[in-house]
Amino acid sequence: MSKSPLISRRTCLRGLGTTLALPLLEVMGWAETARKGARAATAAIARPPVRLGFMYMPHGVIMDQFWPATPESYLTTPPPALESLRGVLDQCLLMKGIGGIPIAPFNGAPHALELSTWLTAQLPDSRQRNRINIAISADQIAANYIGALTALPSLELATMPQTHKENQEGLNEGYYSHCSFRSATQAVPAEINPRNVLNRLFNQSSTPGSQSAAATAATTKAQALDRSMLDLVITGARDLRKQLPQDDQQKLDEYLDSVRAVERRIAAIEYRQKEAALEKSGLAPSRHRATDTPPIEIKIPLGDKRSEYMQVMCDLNVLAFQTDTTRVSTYIGSTPNGVSYPELGFKDEHHSQTHHNNQPDKVGKVAAITKFNIDQFAYMIKRMHSIREGDGTLLDNCLMLWGSGLEDGNKHSRENLPFILAGKAGGTVKTGRFLNTTTGNQGDLLTTMLACAGVPLDRPIGIATKQITEMKA
Repeated sequence: MSKSPLISRRTCLRGLGTTLALPLLEVMGWAETARKGARAATAAIARPPVRLGFMYMPHGVIMDQFWPATPESYLTTPPPALESLRGVLDQCLLMKGIGGIPIAPFNGAPHALELSTWLTAQLPDSRQRNRINIAISADQIAANYIGALTALPSLELATMPQTHKENQEGLNEGYYSHCSFRSATQAVPAEINPRNVLNRLFNQSSTPGSQSAAATAATTKAQALDRSMLDLVITGARDLRKQLPQDDQQKLDEYLDSVRAVERRIAAIEYRQKEAALEKSGLAPSRHRATDTPPIEIKIPLGDKRSEYMQVMCDLNVLAFQTDTTRVSTYIGSTPNGVSYPELGFKDEHHSQTHHNNQPDKVGKVAAITKFNIDQFAYMIKRMHSIREGDGTLLDNCLMLWGSGLEDGNKHSRENLPFILAGKAGGTVKTGRFLNTTTGNQGDLLTTMLACAGVPLDRPIGIATKQITEMKA
């Protein structure tokens, strides 16, 4: 067993019958770099990190009110649904032509699959419909790599409880209201109480430099024990997998994934402790510049207006990114289970109006609901754009996705999903454009987003076959 307190880039797991290099090589490199002195540590924190965010609305859009008329008119004459993004359209990228995943053999389950496939780009296991078995989602893939560097690996938010009960095609009810999956069989619950989110963001005891000497010593001892246990687990799994049936292999893979996550956590904690010590001794500059905007203030709304509620959740997302409490977030703004929008002057449920059969009154209500949801996304994007960070803005260092798992709720079509990307991902994404002839699928989009955020992938996400190179800078 290695006596080094840090995980080497050359460290390998040998539990799957062949040698498997540890993921998160960048983080391992940062941990090693932290050993070499102030100059290397200063370089590691010189550039703000890239954050990834996802915000969802169900049931698709009214297409001719969502897509710009032409690429040339995008910035000057946006369609009604995008009107609230005026002023930051140059920070956004629209791409028409991104297809959703075909849902056969689940043709009778469009709403069970519109959210659950949105970040997985993969269908559930048709042999085990009554229990969760789909795929790890893009946000959790990112959290496995960059989440180890922050107090919270990821943040999951929702506007309403994840309790919808329906069984289209016999599918587990969890598919209706979850988009984040820690593994193929583990849905990640979302928090709906903004005060709980605020407490979770800042009632952390793991802030570097905040522990007493005794607590620090105990932490160090625990980390050493963690390493010993990890070595035993990995060694013991070396030959086991080859002897197991497929279902048990999957369970073992998920277990080993959690082991790897612990290793990444340990390496990242060590890196943060060393970074904090360098800053305290004056050998490395503070992470934040004097010109950076101070953390925003959060005010919990007292009423029940949906817009105020959604905006405070967006504010919490912004604050979590601004303070580097997390670098990965998802926000389920709405789910397909009887949501209404009384602020808009009508009480009709969203879902019922999407089956409009081109009736003008219902079409108008769906368009108003779409605009309402995009307005809240615009609120968040504009706030990010107003926050100074480094040589630019917080938004410059984010890549935010707003979208839906259906193209048209009336027909349940998904050949041309509506998406809005915002932020430059640290300079890797070229914004201010509407690309109206893009070809690809949602797996391609997610794969490219993670690549732009610097997340290495050992395989495409879901049905992906390529990266969408035209979205890159």
